[in-house]
Amino acid sequence: MKLQIVSRFFSVFYYFFLTLKSMKLFHVFILFLLISCSNPKEHSYFFYYWRTEWNLDKKEQENLKKSQSQTIYTRFFDIDKKEGKFTLVGKIHFSQKSDLPLTPVIFITNRTFFGIKKEEIHSLAKNTLSLIENIKNENKLSLTSEIQIDCDWTEQTREDYFLFLEELKNISKQKITCTLRLHQVKDKEKTGFPPVEKVYLMCYATYSPLENQPKNSILDVPTLKNYLMNIEEYPIKMDIALPLYSWGIVSNHVGKKKLINALTINDLSRNKNFKKISETEFEVLEDDFYFGVYLSKGFKIKIEEISQNQLDEVKHFLDKKLDHYNIIYYHLDSKFVEKYTL
Repeated sequence: MKLQIVSRFFSVFYYFFLTLKSMKLFHVFILFLLISCSNPKEHSYFFYYWRTEWNLDKKEQENLKKSQSQTIYTRFFDIDKKEGKFTLVGKIHFSQKSDLPLTPVIFITNRTFFGIKKEEIHSLAKNTLSLIENIKNENKLSLTSEIQIDCDWTEQTREDYFLFLEELKNISKQKITCTLRLHQVKDKEKTGFPPVEKVYLMCYATYSPLENQPKNSILDVPTLKNYLMNIEEYPIKMDIALPLYSWGIVSNHVGKKKLINALTINDLSRNKNFKKISETEFEVLEDDFYFGVYLSKGFKIKIEEISQNQLDEVKHFLDKKLDHYNIIYYHLDSKFVEKYTL
């Protein structure tokens, strides 16, 4: 009888011990999950520089050092086609020397490739490289071995645009990369896959700012998630471009719209000639020049800005989709970089 009692006691104790151990393991498992969810992946980050004059202020220089960037993705010039002729637009001017090697970024309008001839593609690639070399030599710049092309190509222009990328690679003997827009991911079977080593996915411009719609045209996160539902299936290595900018969308009396870049709610809130009529909208109270633009009384201005929460939500979404990526912020401007935790 005593042996049965002792045996039963040890059985109960052993069961209690196992239960306690299981609970501890369960709690450790839950703690691990919480820590994993609360600690997002770390990403190296870089900046785009998109002004026509190279001149970094003190805050911009400090943010570059803080980022430990090895390069700055710098817009060198734009290429457009007007009246059938290729046109150079907005060539960068250097009033200050860069301490870092630069990666040239060339923006080319999609219409540049409308009706282009094969021999013109070769000439365009050759002239693009020549202009890059001229800017390098004129300003005694150090450049990386990468050239990035920014073009919103479509199904109609993809063949000629891809041929241009191949020509530029053959001529330059350098690493050619390009930007990738949201619609080019969602409609990848139509727009095709560019012949490059890496793409830079622009996680912004979810809508046109000139459309009549209530959402933030710079970045609407639900819309972005819809575009990138199957981003993990994209077959080319990619880095991610995230927005650090704002603008004001001006509407006149007949609904015609135009943009004022880098405008913020704070800019208008401090000016007595603007009346706040909603969380993001203002009305002009006096005719005058504001921010380099003439605005009439009664014009409406909708401000679109990016919040820290939006950036964090996009990163969290992409962390679950992609194994690894670097971030390039668009763009380096002391008015914005101080506002965010990068």
